[in-house]
Amino acid sequence: MTSYAQLHEAAQASLAASTRVVVQVGHCSQAVGATQVAEALQAELSGYSSVELVIAGCDGACFAAPQVIVTNPSNSIQRYSQVSLDDVPALAATLTHGDAAQSHPFVNGGRGDLDSFFAAQTRLMLTRCGYIDPTSINEYIALGGYRGLNAALSQSPEEVIQTVLDAGLLGRGGAYFPAARKWQAARAANESPRYLVVNAEEGEPGLFKDRHIMEGDPHLLLEGMLIASYATGASETYIYINAEANLSAHRIEMAIGQAQDAGLIGDNILGSGFDCQVTVRRGAGGYVCGEETTLLDTIQGNRREPRLRPPFPAESGLFQRPTVINNVETLSNVPMILDSSVPSVPPELRPVAASRDKVGPVEGQPESEFPFLPPFLKGSREGFSFLGLDSAKGTKLICLSGSVQRPGLAEVPMGSTLRHVIYDIGGGPPPGTDLGVVAVGGPSSGVLPPTELDTELRPGMLHPSGVVMGAGGIMVMAEGVPVIDVVRQLAAYNAAESCGKCTPCREGTPRMVQVLDRLASGSGSTTDLDELRYLAEIVGAASLCGLGQMSGGPINSALHFFGEELGKLAE
Repeated sequence: MTSYAQLHEAAQASLAASTRVVVQVGHCSQAVGATQVAEALQAELSGYSSVELVIAGCDGACFAAPQVIVTNPSNSIQRYSQVSLDDVPALAATLTHGDAAQSHPFVNGGRGDLDSFFAAQTRLMLTRCGYIDPTSINEYIALGGYRGLNAALSQSPEEVIQTVLDAGLLGRGGAYFPAARKWQAARAANESPRYLVVNAEEGEPGLFKDRHIMEGDPHLLLEGMLIASYATGASETYIYINAEANLSAHRIEMAIGQAQDAGLIGDNILGSGFDCQVTVRRGAGGYVCGEETTLLDTIQGNRREPRLRPPFPAESGLFQRPTVINNVETLSNVPMILDSSVPSVPPELRPVAASRDKVGPVEGQPESEFPFLPPFLKGSREGFSFLGLDSAKGTKLICLSGSVQRPGLAEVPMGSTLRHVIYDIGGGPPPGTDLGVVAVGGPSSGVLPPTELDTELRPGMLHPSGVVMGAGGIMVMAEGVPVIDVVRQLAAYNAAESCGKCTPCREGTPRMVQVLDRLASGSGSTTDLDELRYLAEIVGAASLCGLGQMSGGPINSALHFFGEELGKLAE
Protein backbone atom coordinates (compact mmCIF):
# COMPACT_ATOMS: atom_id res chain seq x y z
CA MET A 1 0.00 0.00 0.00
CA THR A 2 1.35 3.43 -1.02
CA SER A 3 0.59 6.51 1.08
CA TYR A 4 -0.31 9.88 -0.38
CA ALA A 5 2.99 11.34 0.84
CA GLN A 6 4.86 8.70 -1.14
CA LEU A 7 2.78 9.35 -4.25
CA HIS A 8 3.39 13.09 -3.97
CA GLU A 9 7.12 12.73 -3.45
CA ALA A 10 7.47 10.40 -6.43
CA ALA A 11 5.34 12.68 -8.61
CA GLN A 12 7.44 15.75 -7.84
CA ALA A 13 10.64 13.83 -8.56
CA SER A 14 9.29 12.82 -11.97
CA LEU A 15 8.96 16.37 -13.31
CA ALA A 16 11.61 17.00 -15.92
CA ALA A 17 13.61 20.22 -16.03
CA SER A 18 13.54 20.69 -19.80
CA THR A 19 12.13 22.95 -22.45
CA ARG A 20 8.42 22.18 -22.46
CA VAL A 21 6.22 22.70 -25.51
CA VAL A 22 2.51 22.49 -24.68
CA VAL A 23 0.05 22.17 -27.56
CA GLN A 24 -3.55 22.69 -26.49
CA VAL A 25 -5.74 20.05 -28.13
CA GLY A 26 -9.38 19.90 -27.13
CA HIS A 27 -12.78 19.24 -28.65
CA CYS A 28 -12.97 22.82 -29.93
CA SER A 29 -9.37 23.37 -31.05
CA GLN A 30 -9.42 20.14 -33.06
CA ALA A 31 -11.79 21.92 -35.43
CA VAL A 32 -9.11 24.51 -36.28
CA GLY A 33 -6.24 22.09 -36.76
CA ALA A 34 -4.72 21.69 -33.28
CA THR A 35 -4.20 17.95 -33.73
CA GLN A 36 -2.33 18.49 -36.98
CA VAL A 37 -0.15 21.19 -35.40
CA ALA A 38 0.71 18.85 -32.52
CA GLU A 39 1.60 16.00 -34.88
CA ALA A 40 3.76 18.26 -37.03
CA LEU A 41 5.60 19.65 -33.99
CA GLN A 42 6.13 16.15 -32.67
CA ALA A 43 7.73 15.13 -35.97
CA GLU A 44 9.96 18.23 -36.03
CA LEU A 45 11.12 17.79 -32.41
CA SER A 46 11.43 14.00 -32.31
CA GLY A 47 15.22 14.04 -32.37
CA TYR A 48 15.66 16.51 -29.51
CA SER A 49 15.56 14.87 -26.08
CA SER A 50 15.93 18.24 -24.36
CA VAL A 51 12.50 19.33 -25.59
CA GLU A 52 9.36 17.78 -24.07
CA LEU A 53 6.18 17.93 -26.13
CA VAL A 54 2.95 17.87 -24.12
CA ILE A 55 -0.56 17.52 -25.52
CA ALA A 56 -2.82 19.41 -23.11
CA GLY A 57 -6.47 20.33 -23.09
CA CYS A 58 -7.65 23.86 -23.87
CA ASP A 59 -7.59 26.81 -21.46
CA GLY A 60 -10.90 28.26 -22.65
CA ALA A 61 -9.48 30.93 -24.98
CA CYS A 62 -11.23 29.40 -27.98
CA PHE A 63 -10.69 32.51 -30.10
CA ALA A 64 -6.90 32.02 -29.89
CA ALA A 65 -6.73 28.32 -30.84
CA PRO A 66 -4.58 26.50 -31.75
CA GLN A 67 -2.26 27.60 -28.94
CA VAL A 68 1.33 26.56 -28.23
CA ILE A 69 2.94 27.49 -24.90
CA VAL A 70 6.70 27.16 -24.39
CA THR A 71 8.55 27.16 -21.07
CA ASN A 72 12.19 26.39 -20.33
CA PRO A 73 14.29 25.72 -17.21
CA SER A 74 15.13 29.42 -16.90
CA ASN A 75 11.39 30.09 -16.35
CA SER A 76 10.83 32.13 -19.50
CA ILE A 77 7.39 31.52 -20.92
CA GLN A 78 6.14 32.23 -24.43
CA ARG A 79 2.64 31.88 -25.85
CA TYR A 80 1.84 31.43 -29.53
CA SER A 81 -1.76 31.79 -30.65
CA GLN A 82 -3.58 30.71 -33.82
CA VAL A 83 -0.61 28.59 -34.87
CA SER A 84 -0.93 27.01 -38.30
CA LEU A 85 0.85 24.12 -39.96
CA ASP A 86 2.86 26.64 -41.98
CA ASP A 87 4.23 28.11 -38.73
CA VAL A 88 5.52 24.80 -37.35
CA PRO A 89 8.93 24.48 -39.10
CA ALA A 90 10.07 27.97 -38.09
CA LEU A 91 8.74 27.55 -34.55
CA ALA A 92 10.51 24.21 -34.18
CA ALA A 93 13.76 25.71 -35.48
CA THR A 94 13.78 28.44 -32.87
CA LEU A 95 12.98 25.94 -30.12
CA THR A 96 15.82 23.62 -31.03
CA HIS A 97 18.20 26.59 -31.13
CA GLY A 98 17.06 27.53 -27.62
CA ASP A 99 15.81 31.02 -28.36
CA ALA A 100 12.08 31.16 -28.77
CA ALA A 101 11.84 34.66 -27.34
CA GLN A 102 13.58 36.33 -30.28
CA SER A 103 11.64 34.53 -32.99
CA HIS A 104 9.33 36.34 -35.37
CA PRO A 105 5.59 36.07 -34.68
CA PHE A 106 4.42 32.74 -36.02
CA VAL A 107 0.77 33.60 -35.86
CA ASN A 108 -1.85 35.17 -38.01
CA GLY A 109 -3.47 38.33 -36.76
CA GLY A 110 -5.65 37.08 -33.92
CA ARG A 111 -8.91 38.50 -32.62
CA GLY A 112 -9.05 39.95 -29.19
CA ASP A 113 -6.70 40.26 -26.32
CA LEU A 114 -5.68 37.23 -24.26
CA ASP A 115 -4.54 39.31 -21.35
CA SER A 116 -7.93 40.98 -20.97
CA PHE A 117 -9.71 37.66 -21.41
CA PHE A 118 -7.88 36.10 -18.46
CA ALA A 119 -7.51 39.20 -16.28
CA ALA A 120 -11.30 39.64 -16.07
CA GLN A 121 -11.75 36.13 -14.66
CA THR A 122 -11.21 34.49 -11.28
CA ARG A 123 -10.07 30.95 -11.98
CA LEU A 124 -10.25 28.18 -9.40
CA MET A 125 -11.34 25.08 -11.32
CA LEU A 126 -9.62 26.04 -14.57
CA THR A 127 -6.16 26.97 -13.26
CA ARG A 128 -4.55 23.84 -14.71
CA CYS A 129 -6.62 23.37 -17.87
CA GLY A 130 -4.47 23.86 -20.92
CA TYR A 131 -1.15 23.78 -19.10
CA ILE A 132 -0.69 20.32 -17.61
CA ASP A 133 -0.57 16.96 -19.33
CA PRO A 134 -4.05 15.45 -18.84
CA THR A 135 -2.63 11.97 -19.43
CA SER A 136 -0.15 12.30 -16.55
CA ILE A 137 -1.33 11.54 -13.03
CA ASN A 138 2.12 12.53 -11.79
CA GLU A 139 1.69 16.13 -12.90
CA TYR A 140 -1.68 16.35 -11.19
CA ILE A 141 -0.34 14.88 -7.93
CA ALA A 142 2.80 17.06 -8.07
CA LEU A 143 0.52 20.11 -8.10
CA GLY A 144 -1.31 18.91 -5.00
CA GLY A 145 -3.82 16.71 -6.77
CA TYR A 146 -5.62 14.09 -4.65
CA ARG A 147 -4.60 15.99 -1.52
CA GLY A 148 -8.27 16.81 -0.97
CA LEU A 149 -9.13 13.11 -1.20
CA ASN A 150 -6.39 12.28 1.27
CA ALA A 151 -7.77 14.91 3.66
CA ALA A 152 -11.32 13.58 3.22
CA LEU A 153 -10.28 10.00 4.01
CA SER A 154 -8.83 11.18 7.32
CA GLN A 155 -12.30 12.37 8.34
CA SER A 156 -15.62 10.62 8.78
CA PRO A 157 -18.07 10.77 5.88
CA GLU A 158 -20.35 12.92 8.03
CA GLU A 159 -17.53 15.42 8.61
CA VAL A 160 -16.85 15.60 4.87
CA ILE A 161 -20.51 16.28 4.16
CA GLN A 162 -20.57 19.01 6.81
CA THR A 163 -17.47 20.65 5.33
CA VAL A 164 -19.07 20.81 1.89
CA LEU A 165 -22.35 22.00 3.39
CA ASP A 166 -20.56 24.77 5.31
CA ALA A 167 -18.73 25.85 2.15
CA GLY A 168 -22.08 26.49 0.48
CA LEU A 169 -21.52 24.40 -2.67
CA LEU A 170 -24.60 24.35 -4.86
CA GLY A 171 -25.01 21.99 -7.79
CA ARG A 172 -23.90 23.50 -11.10
CA GLY A 173 -26.17 21.59 -13.47
CA GLY A 174 -28.92 24.22 -13.56
CA ALA A 175 -31.14 23.51 -10.54
CA TYR A 176 -28.53 24.66 -7.96
CA PHE A 177 -29.64 22.30 -5.20
CA PRO A 178 -27.11 22.12 -2.31
CA ALA A 179 -24.73 19.29 -3.22
CA ALA A 180 -24.20 18.14 0.36
CA ARG A 181 -27.96 17.79 0.93
CA LYS A 182 -28.07 15.16 -1.82
CA TRP A 183 -25.16 13.39 -0.17
CA GLN A 184 -26.91 13.45 3.21
CA ALA A 185 -30.13 12.03 1.79
CA ALA A 186 -28.37 9.14 0.07
CA ARG A 187 -26.25 8.34 3.11
CA ALA A 188 -29.31 8.35 5.34
CA ALA A 189 -31.07 5.81 3.12
CA ASN A 190 -31.03 2.45 4.85
CA GLU A 191 -30.21 0.47 1.71
CA SER A 192 -27.12 -0.71 -0.11
CA PRO A 193 -25.36 -0.65 -2.41
CA ARG A 194 -25.42 3.09 -2.98
CA TYR A 195 -24.34 4.63 -6.27
CA LEU A 196 -22.84 7.89 -7.44
CA VAL A 197 -23.44 8.97 -11.05
CA VAL A 198 -21.47 11.76 -12.72
CA ASN A 199 -23.63 13.59 -15.24
CA ALA A 200 -21.26 14.48 -18.08
CA GLU A 201 -23.92 14.39 -20.80
CA GLU A 202 -23.74 18.16 -21.53
CA GLY A 203 -25.99 17.97 -24.58
CA GLU A 204 -27.27 21.54 -24.45
CA PRO A 205 -26.31 23.73 -27.43
CA GLY A 206 -23.73 26.34 -26.54
CA LEU A 207 -22.30 24.38 -23.59
CA PHE A 208 -18.71 23.09 -23.51
CA LYS A 209 -17.55 23.57 -19.91
CA ASP A 210 -17.59 19.96 -18.70
CA ARG A 211 -15.64 18.81 -21.75
CA HIS A 212 -12.91 21.32 -21.02
CA ILE A 213 -12.43 19.82 -17.55
CA MET A 214 -12.56 16.21 -18.70
CA GLU A 215 -10.13 16.91 -21.56
CA GLY A 216 -7.80 19.26 -19.70
CA ASP A 217 -7.84 18.16 -16.05
CA PRO A 218 -9.57 14.77 -15.81
CA HIS A 219 -8.08 13.85 -12.42
CA LEU A 220 -9.78 16.91 -10.90
CA LEU A 221 -13.13 15.34 -11.74
CA LEU A 222 -12.04 11.91 -10.51
CA GLU A 223 -10.85 13.35 -7.20
CA GLY A 224 -14.11 15.19 -6.60
CA MET A 225 -16.05 12.08 -7.59
CA LEU A 226 -14.11 9.89 -5.14
CA ILE A 227 -14.65 12.35 -2.29
CA ALA A 228 -18.39 12.42 -3.02
CA SER A 229 -18.49 8.61 -3.22
CA TYR A 230 -16.75 8.32 0.15
CA ALA A 231 -19.11 10.85 1.74
CA THR A 232 -22.26 9.14 0.46
CA GLY A 233 -21.05 5.58 1.00
CA ALA A 234 -21.16 4.74 -2.71
CA SER A 235 -18.97 1.79 -3.63
CA GLU A 236 -19.78 2.01 -7.34
CA THR A 237 -19.60 5.11 -9.50
CA TYR A 238 -20.69 5.68 -13.10
CA ILE A 239 -19.43 8.51 -15.30
CA TYR A 240 -22.05 9.17 -17.99
CA ILE A 241 -20.34 10.90 -20.94
CA ASN A 242 -22.02 12.35 -24.02
CA ALA A 243 -21.99 9.91 -26.95
CA GLU A 244 -20.15 12.43 -29.15
CA ALA A 245 -17.54 13.50 -26.57
CA ASN A 246 -14.92 10.99 -27.70
CA LEU A 247 -11.87 12.94 -26.54
CA SER A 248 -13.42 13.46 -23.10
CA ALA A 249 -14.15 9.74 -22.78
CA HIS A 250 -10.64 8.80 -23.92
CA ARG A 251 -8.90 11.04 -21.41
CA ILE A 252 -11.23 10.09 -18.55
CA GLU A 253 -10.70 6.39 -19.22
CA MET A 254 -6.93 6.90 -19.30
CA ALA A 255 -7.10 8.82 -16.01
CA ILE A 256 -9.17 6.05 -14.40
CA GLY A 257 -6.55 3.49 -15.38
CA GLN A 258 -3.75 5.61 -13.90
CA ALA A 259 -5.69 6.17 -10.68
CA GLN A 260 -6.28 2.44 -10.38
CA ASP A 261 -2.57 1.74 -10.82
CA ALA A 262 -1.78 4.34 -8.13
CA GLY A 263 -4.21 2.78 -5.65
CA LEU A 264 -6.61 5.73 -5.81
CA ILE A 265 -9.47 3.74 -7.35
CA GLY A 266 -10.33 0.19 -6.31
CA ASP A 267 -10.09 -1.52 -2.95
CA ASN A 268 -8.79 0.01 0.30
CA ILE A 269 -7.97 3.40 -1.24
CA LEU A 270 -4.88 4.90 0.46
CA GLY A 271 -5.29 2.35 3.25
CA SER A 272 -8.57 3.87 4.40
CA GLY A 273 -10.76 0.81 3.98
CA PHE A 274 -12.81 2.72 1.39
CA ASP A 275 -13.55 0.77 -1.81
CA CYS A 276 -14.79 2.34 -5.02
CA GLN A 277 -15.11 1.00 -8.56
CA VAL A 278 -15.60 3.35 -11.52
CA THR A 279 -17.33 2.62 -14.83
CA VAL A 280 -17.68 4.88 -17.89
CA ARG A 281 -20.98 4.79 -19.77
CA ARG A 282 -21.64 6.68 -22.99
CA GLY A 283 -24.79 8.71 -23.49
CA ALA A 284 -27.77 7.38 -25.43
CA GLY A 285 -27.96 10.43 -27.70
CA GLY A 286 -30.29 13.37 -27.16
CA TYR A 287 -30.62 16.42 -24.97
CA VAL A 288 -33.13 14.70 -22.67
CA CYS A 289 -30.43 12.25 -21.55
CA GLY A 290 -29.05 15.03 -19.36
CA GLU A 291 -32.22 14.84 -17.24
CA GLU A 292 -31.14 12.79 -14.26
CA THR A 293 -33.84 10.10 -14.20
CA THR A 294 -33.61 9.66 -17.98
CA LEU A 295 -29.88 9.23 -17.56
CA LEU A 296 -30.42 6.50 -14.97
CA ASP A 297 -32.84 4.60 -17.20
CA THR A 298 -30.43 4.65 -20.13
CA ILE A 299 -27.65 3.22 -17.92
CA GLN A 300 -30.07 0.41 -17.07
CA GLY A 301 -30.79 -0.17 -20.77
CA ASN A 302 -34.28 1.33 -20.77
CA ARG A 303 -35.82 3.94 -23.07
CA ARG A 304 -34.57 7.51 -22.69
CA GLU A 305 -37.59 8.89 -20.87
CA PRO A 306 -37.89 10.72 -17.53
CA ARG A 307 -39.37 9.03 -14.46
CA LEU A 308 -42.23 10.30 -12.37
CA ARG A 309 -40.96 11.67 -9.04
CA PRO A 310 -41.12 10.94 -6.12
CA PRO A 311 -39.32 8.75 -5.35
CA PHE A 312 -36.21 10.84 -5.95
CA PRO A 313 -32.90 9.26 -6.97
CA ALA A 314 -31.42 9.72 -3.49
CA GLU A 315 -34.08 7.28 -2.28
CA SER A 316 -34.55 5.05 -5.34
CA GLY A 317 -32.27 5.75 -8.27
CA LEU A 318 -29.98 3.48 -10.25
CA PHE A 319 -31.21 -0.12 -10.03
CA GLN A 320 -33.74 1.20 -7.47
CA ARG A 321 -30.97 1.92 -4.97
CA PRO A 322 -30.00 5.24 -3.30
CA THR A 323 -28.15 7.29 -5.90
CA VAL A 324 -26.44 10.69 -5.96
CA ILE A 325 -26.22 12.44 -9.33
CA ASN A 326 -23.80 15.35 -9.60
CA ASN A 327 -22.54 17.07 -12.70
CA VAL A 328 -18.89 17.56 -13.69
CA GLU A 329 -18.60 21.19 -12.63
CA THR A 330 -20.15 20.49 -9.22
CA LEU A 331 -17.67 17.73 -8.42
CA SER A 332 -14.72 19.75 -9.75
CA ASN A 333 -15.26 22.23 -6.91
CA VAL A 334 -15.06 19.57 -4.22
CA PRO A 335 -11.26 18.93 -4.02
CA MET A 336 -10.41 22.55 -3.25
CA ILE A 337 -13.09 22.65 -0.55
CA LEU A 338 -11.55 19.66 1.23
CA ASP A 339 -7.99 20.89 0.73
CA SER A 340 -7.53 24.36 2.24
CA SER A 341 -3.88 24.65 1.22
CA VAL A 342 -2.73 26.57 -1.85
CA PRO A 343 -1.04 24.41 -4.48
CA SER A 344 2.57 25.06 -5.34
CA VAL A 345 3.02 25.30 -9.08
CA PRO A 346 6.49 24.36 -10.40
CA PRO A 347 7.94 26.97 -12.79
CA GLU A 348 7.93 24.59 -15.73
CA LEU A 349 4.16 24.22 -15.47
CA ARG A 350 3.19 27.85 -14.88
CA PRO A 351 0.71 29.27 -17.41
CA VAL A 352 0.86 32.88 -18.49
CA ALA A 353 -1.45 35.26 -20.26
CA ALA A 354 -0.19 37.09 -23.32
CA SER A 355 0.61 40.77 -22.97
CA ARG A 356 -1.93 43.31 -24.13
CA ASP A 357 -2.47 43.61 -27.88
CA LYS A 358 0.13 40.93 -28.68
CA VAL A 359 -0.74 37.59 -30.14
CA GLY A 360 2.77 36.34 -30.83
CA PRO A 361 5.70 35.64 -28.50
CA VAL A 362 5.62 37.46 -25.19
CA GLU A 363 8.70 38.81 -23.44
CA GLY A 364 9.30 39.90 -19.87
CA GLN A 365 6.52 37.94 -18.21
CA PRO A 366 6.36 38.07 -14.40
CA GLU A 367 7.56 34.94 -12.61
CA SER A 368 4.58 34.75 -10.27
CA GLU A 369 2.39 31.68 -10.42
CA PHE A 370 -0.79 32.07 -12.47
CA PRO A 371 -0.38 35.85 -13.01
CA PHE A 372 -4.04 36.25 -13.98
CA LEU A 373 -5.28 34.73 -10.70
CA PRO A 374 -5.09 36.43 -7.27
CA PRO A 375 -2.61 34.30 -5.25
CA PHE A 376 -4.79 34.15 -2.13
CA LEU A 377 -7.68 32.63 -4.09
CA LYS A 378 -5.88 29.88 -5.97
CA GLY A 379 -7.64 26.58 -5.53
CA SER A 380 -8.35 26.98 -1.83
CA ARG A 381 -11.35 26.49 0.42
CA GLU A 382 -11.00 30.11 1.55
CA GLY A 383 -10.98 31.17 -2.11
CA PHE A 384 -14.19 29.28 -2.86
CA SER A 385 -16.08 30.62 0.15
CA PHE A 386 -14.74 34.16 -0.28
CA LEU A 387 -16.12 34.46 -3.79
CA GLY A 388 -19.67 34.75 -5.02
CA LEU A 389 -22.85 35.62 -3.16
CA ASP A 390 -24.05 34.84 0.35
CA SER A 391 -26.65 32.59 -1.24
CA ALA A 392 -24.34 31.09 -3.89
CA LYS A 393 -20.67 30.71 -3.08
CA GLY A 394 -17.76 30.19 -5.43
CA THR A 395 -17.37 30.61 -9.15
CA LYS A 396 -19.38 29.65 -12.21
CA LEU A 397 -18.13 28.38 -15.56
CA ILE A 398 -19.65 30.40 -18.40
CA CYS A 399 -19.68 29.32 -22.05
CA LEU A 400 -19.66 32.49 -24.16
CA SER A 401 -20.36 32.21 -27.89
CA GLY A 402 -21.81 34.15 -30.76
CA SER A 403 -21.13 37.73 -31.84
CA VAL A 404 -18.28 38.62 -29.45
CA GLN A 405 -14.59 39.19 -30.09
CA ARG A 406 -13.36 36.67 -27.53
CA PRO A 407 -15.66 33.62 -27.39
CA GLY A 408 -14.66 30.83 -25.05
CA LEU A 409 -14.95 29.33 -21.59
CA ALA A 410 -14.69 31.70 -18.63
CA GLU A 411 -14.80 31.32 -14.86
CA VAL A 412 -16.33 34.15 -12.84
CA PRO A 413 -17.63 34.64 -9.30
CA MET A 414 -21.33 33.97 -8.78
CA GLY A 415 -23.18 37.25 -9.13
CA SER A 416 -21.08 38.60 -11.99
CA THR A 417 -23.09 40.55 -14.53
CA LEU A 418 -23.82 39.82 -18.15
CA ARG A 419 -22.03 43.06 -19.01
CA HIS A 420 -18.84 41.83 -17.31
CA VAL A 421 -18.92 38.53 -19.18
CA ILE A 422 -19.82 39.93 -22.61
CA TYR A 423 -17.64 43.04 -22.58
CA ASP A 424 -14.80 42.64 -20.05
CA ILE A 425 -14.15 38.98 -20.89
CA GLY A 426 -15.63 38.64 -24.36
CA GLY A 427 -14.55 42.04 -25.66
CA GLY A 428 -18.06 42.93 -26.79
CA PRO A 429 -19.34 42.68 -30.36
CA PRO A 430 -16.84 42.79 -33.24
CA PRO A 431 -15.98 46.29 -34.58
CA GLY A 432 -18.73 47.74 -36.68
CA THR A 433 -21.50 45.77 -35.01
CA ASP A 434 -23.74 46.37 -32.01
CA LEU A 435 -25.22 44.04 -29.44
CA GLY A 436 -28.61 42.49 -30.11
CA VAL A 437 -30.50 39.63 -28.48
CA VAL A 438 -28.71 37.67 -25.74
CA ALA A 439 -29.84 34.09 -25.17
CA VAL A 440 -29.02 33.04 -21.60
CA GLY A 441 -29.23 29.50 -20.25
CA GLY A 442 -29.98 27.69 -23.51
CA PRO A 443 -33.32 26.49 -24.92
CA SER A 444 -34.72 25.94 -21.42
CA SER A 445 -34.36 29.60 -20.51
CA GLY A 446 -34.98 32.81 -22.44
CA VAL A 447 -33.72 35.91 -24.19
CA LEU A 448 -32.73 39.35 -22.94
CA PRO A 449 -32.24 42.72 -24.65
CA PRO A 450 -29.08 44.90 -24.30
CA THR A 451 -30.87 47.00 -21.66
CA GLU A 452 -30.62 44.04 -19.24
CA LEU A 453 -26.82 43.66 -19.29
CA ASP A 454 -26.51 44.51 -15.60
CA THR A 455 -28.44 41.35 -14.73
CA GLU A 456 -26.47 39.25 -12.23
CA LEU A 457 -25.74 35.63 -13.04
CA ARG A 458 -27.11 33.71 -10.08
CA PRO A 459 -29.29 30.69 -9.27
CA GLY A 460 -33.03 31.07 -9.61
CA MET A 461 -34.97 33.29 -11.98
CA LEU A 462 -33.01 36.13 -13.53
CA HIS A 463 -36.32 37.56 -14.72
CA PRO A 464 -39.92 36.49 -13.99
CA SER A 465 -40.52 35.86 -17.70
CA GLY A 466 -38.57 32.62 -17.35
CA VAL A 467 -34.94 33.59 -17.90
CA VAL A 468 -32.53 31.51 -15.80
CA MET A 469 -28.75 31.09 -15.79
CA GLY A 470 -29.16 27.37 -16.34
CA ALA A 471 -25.90 25.52 -16.79
CA GLY A 472 -24.09 28.67 -17.92
CA GLY A 473 -24.44 29.11 -21.68
CA ILE A 474 -24.58 32.64 -23.10
CA MET A 475 -25.14 33.13 -26.84
CA VAL A 476 -24.81 36.69 -28.15
CA MET A 477 -26.52 37.88 -31.35
CA ALA A 478 -25.55 40.92 -33.35
CA GLU A 479 -27.98 43.80 -33.66
CA GLY A 480 -30.32 43.16 -36.55
CA VAL A 481 -30.84 39.46 -35.90
CA PRO A 482 -34.64 39.19 -35.57
CA VAL A 483 -35.77 37.94 -32.19
CA ILE A 484 -38.31 35.70 -33.95
CA ASP A 485 -35.41 33.80 -35.56
CA VAL A 486 -33.67 33.31 -32.22
CA VAL A 487 -36.79 32.11 -30.43
CA ARG A 488 -37.76 29.89 -33.35
CA GLN A 489 -34.35 28.15 -33.23
CA LEU A 490 -34.64 27.53 -29.49
CA ALA A 491 -38.21 26.27 -29.82
CA ALA A 492 -37.29 23.99 -32.72
CA TYR A 493 -34.50 22.47 -30.68
CA ASN A 494 -36.90 21.67 -27.84
CA ALA A 495 -39.39 20.15 -30.27
CA ALA A 496 -36.73 17.97 -31.90
CA GLU A 497 -35.32 16.80 -28.56
CA SER A 498 -38.62 16.01 -26.83
CA CYS A 499 -38.64 12.32 -25.88
CA GLY A 500 -42.39 12.12 -26.54
CA LYS A 501 -43.46 10.65 -23.21
CA CYS A 502 -45.58 13.63 -22.11
CA THR A 503 -48.35 14.45 -24.57
CA PRO A 504 -48.35 18.22 -23.87
CA CYS A 505 -44.62 18.40 -24.64
CA ARG A 506 -44.75 15.99 -27.58
CA GLU A 507 -47.59 17.90 -29.25
CA GLY A 508 -47.10 21.36 -27.80
CA THR A 509 -43.46 22.05 -28.65
CA PRO A 510 -43.89 21.39 -32.41
CA ARG A 511 -47.02 23.54 -32.33
CA MET A 512 -44.95 26.40 -30.88
CA VAL A 513 -42.64 26.13 -33.88
CA GLN A 514 -45.57 26.14 -36.32
CA VAL A 515 -46.98 29.32 -34.81
CA LEU A 516 -43.55 31.00 -34.79
CA ASP A 517 -43.06 30.03 -38.44
CA ARG A 518 -46.40 31.61 -39.33
CA LEU A 519 -45.39 34.85 -37.60
CA ALA A 520 -41.96 34.85 -39.25
CA SER A 521 -43.53 34.41 -42.70
CA GLY A 522 -45.71 37.49 -42.25
CA SER A 523 -49.01 35.61 -42.19
CA GLY A 524 -49.52 35.70 -38.43
CA SER A 525 -52.15 37.45 -36.31
CA THR A 526 -52.60 38.63 -32.73
CA THR A 527 -54.31 35.35 -31.91
CA ASP A 528 -50.96 33.65 -32.60
CA LEU A 529 -49.38 35.61 -29.77
CA ASP A 530 -52.18 34.52 -27.46
CA GLU A 531 -51.74 30.91 -28.55
CA LEU A 532 -48.00 31.09 -27.84
CA ARG A 533 -48.71 32.30 -24.30
CA TYR A 534 -51.19 29.47 -23.81
CA LEU A 535 -48.81 26.82 -25.16
CA ALA A 536 -45.96 28.06 -22.98
CA GLU A 537 -48.19 27.79 -19.91
CA ILE A 538 -49.80 24.41 -20.59
CA VAL A 539 -46.65 22.61 -21.77
CA GLY A 540 -44.72 23.92 -18.77
CA ALA A 541 -47.38 22.89 -16.27
CA ALA A 542 -48.02 19.39 -17.61
CA SER A 543 -44.54 18.06 -18.43
CA LEU A 544 -42.46 15.67 -16.30
CA CYS A 545 -38.97 17.03 -16.99
CA GLY A 546 -37.19 20.32 -17.41
CA LEU A 547 -37.29 20.27 -21.21
CA GLY A 548 -41.05 20.65 -21.32
CA GLN A 549 -41.37 22.57 -18.07
CA MET A 550 -39.00 25.31 -19.26
CA SER A 551 -39.82 25.25 -22.99
CA GLY A 552 -41.94 28.37 -22.68
CA GLY A 553 -39.05 30.50 -21.40
CA PRO A 554 -37.85 31.73 -24.82
CA ILE A 555 -41.41 32.64 -25.84
CA ASN A 556 -42.43 34.35 -22.59
CA SER A 557 -39.21 36.37 -22.35
CA ALA A 558 -39.43 37.40 -26.03
CA LEU A 559 -43.03 38.52 -25.59
CA HIS A 560 -42.04 40.53 -22.50
CA PHE A 561 -38.92 42.24 -23.82
CA PHE A 562 -39.56 42.27 -27.56
CA GLY A 563 -43.34 42.50 -27.59
CA GLU A 564 -43.38 45.47 -29.97
CA GLU A 565 -41.15 43.69 -32.51
CA LEU A 566 -43.27 40.53 -32.34
CA GLY A 567 -46.48 42.57 -32.41
CA LYS A 568 -45.54 44.03 -35.78
CA LEU A 569 -45.25 40.51 -37.17
CA ALA A 570 -48.80 39.82 -35.99
CA GLU A 571 -50.37 42.85 -37.71
